[in-house]
Amino acid sequence: MKYKVRLNDKIYEVEVEQGEAAMIGVSDAAAAAAVPAPEVPAPAPAPAPAPAPVYAGEGEMISSPLPGSIASIKVEAGQRVKSGQVLLLIEAMKMENEVVSPRDGVVRQVIASQGVSIKTGDPLLTLA
Repeated sequence: MKYKVRLNDKIYEVEVEQGEAAMIGVSDAAAAAAVPAPEVPAPAPAPAPAPAPVYAGEGEMISSPLPGSIASIKVEAGQRVKSGQVLLLIEAMKMENEVVSPRDGVVRQVIASQGVSIKTGDPLLTLA
């Protein structure tokens, strides 16, 4: 691959092959300014975000305390839980954070899905 590098008003032509570089030539930047730069293709558009989880409105909603992604869900709908029991794990900044039950109850609905990205305040599950 050939590159042109501008340094201190001089343009250096450099060729790089399999990790080795060789200088091809040097010219003044003022003389080379008349040469148009090659067009760079536009970056690909970002993928669309995943749809937000749906909250059915029954029971006490447990929401995400921080942004991240759902690493694992430890409970399922209909399961009895105790206060302080781990409901799910959220991965944020390469660390797994536990979301625990605030009280004894029954899991009414699991809204979140494993692997899905979430934001602070997104609904995770409901307790009855």
